[in-house]
Amino acid sequence: MSKIKSQNKIAAGPSTDKHALLFGLISVFLIGIGFSIITPVIPFLVQPYIINPNNQAIVVTLLISVYAFCMFFSAPILGALSDRFGRRPLLLFSLLGAAIGFLVFGIGGSLWVLFAGRIIEGITGGSISTIFAYFADITPKEQRTKYFGWVSAITGVGSVMGPALGGGLAAKFGYAAPLYFGAIITLLNVVYGYFFMPESLHKDNRLKEITPSRLNPFIQLFNVLSMKNLNRLLISAFLLWIPNGSLQAILSQFTIDTFNWKPALIGLVFSIMGIQDIISQGFIMPRLLRKLSDKQIVILGMSSEIIGYGLIGASAIFSFYPFFIVGMFIFGFGDSVFGPAFNGMVSKSADSSEQGRVQGGSQSIQSLARIIGPIIGGQLYVMLGAAAPAFMGIILLMAAIAVLVKKKAAV
Repeated sequence: MSKIKSQNKIAAGPSTDKHALLFGLISVFLIGIGFSIITPVIPFLVQPYIINPNNQAIVVTLLISVYAFCMFFSAPILGALSDRFGRRPLLLFSLLGAAIGFLVFGIGGSLWVLFAGRIIEGITGGSISTIFAYFADITPKEQRTKYFGWVSAITGVGSVMGPALGGGLAAKFGYAAPLYFGAIITLLNVVYGYFFMPESLHKDNRLKEITPSRLNPFIQLFNVLSMKNLNRLLISAFLLWIPNGSLQAILSQFTIDTFNWKPALIGLVFSIMGIQDIISQGFIMPRLLRKLSDKQIVILGMSSEIIGYGLIGASAIFSFYPFFIVGMFIFGFGDSVFGPAFNGMVSKSADSSEQGRVQGGSQSIQSLARIIGPIIGGQLYVMLGAAAPAFMGIILLMAAIAVLVKKKAAV
């Protein structure tokens, strides 16, 4: 009976179902922990299987890229399926896949097992696009940027806890411990969702059928990019996500090589991003929303990331970790305000039956960037030095701002 009431309230549109909102926020909190808990230990898990230490950064970035490669193909499929069959089954499936991927990665034993774990995670990695479609279903259109800010803040709390927890677990129980913990908490989220998660997409708003073209990632990518109110925004985001993916992939190796840091300290550094999310969403974003449009906030975020990249690059040149810490805070601020404003702009561009498709297409573009970014970043890191990926970020973000302001995008 409670699920029927939840669905009727969601179908009505203007009000937000509080039980659905609670589950969504709990889910993104656990997703934040699950995704970030392994980041401090990936280089240490790879190290035993690498003969030439110079290749370690490349292998680490390839593990990031293969996840994004699989997500590129799976995200539009999962998004289309969620438009047809509802968010609930697809989200539970995605979270279960993430739990299995963590477990396989933790078991390890060889490089191919590590890659297998990342492939499983990537294939079922549509949980992000599905959760954004879920929030778009349960929130009023005019308030979505605010709610996406909440999502970012709660994810930030999880991201604060994840790396620090991962580093602590690795120090006490071994490098694989964070993976097992990530599998357990993700599986608990699946169990919680199975019993308590209400379906957010009412049957009246679902697709009647799915054509083969909607399952083709390249066709969906082209269709989303052809939307006049979205194409420049998505191209700009693509240029932002390339260096962002590169930074995420090489950051642990960067701190090991530049500052000789250990997992616990690396975990604390990754937590900076989550702390910045909490500060930004709790104190800064509400004020920005009163004074700036979504597009202006997106540009502010990009500009902040440029400054952050500059300081991170300088920290490598001078081997001066205070530059790195300050750079991460400024970069984290830019990333924290860009995300909810961008997702708000994307969600406002589509109606209820298209949310999965548009969010899936957006996720595919992000995945494509995160395939390219780590590979390019890893090569630049090996060939030109630790500062090179950061300076790539400066160049690409300047181009991203130029693309976005050249012609009016969605507001």
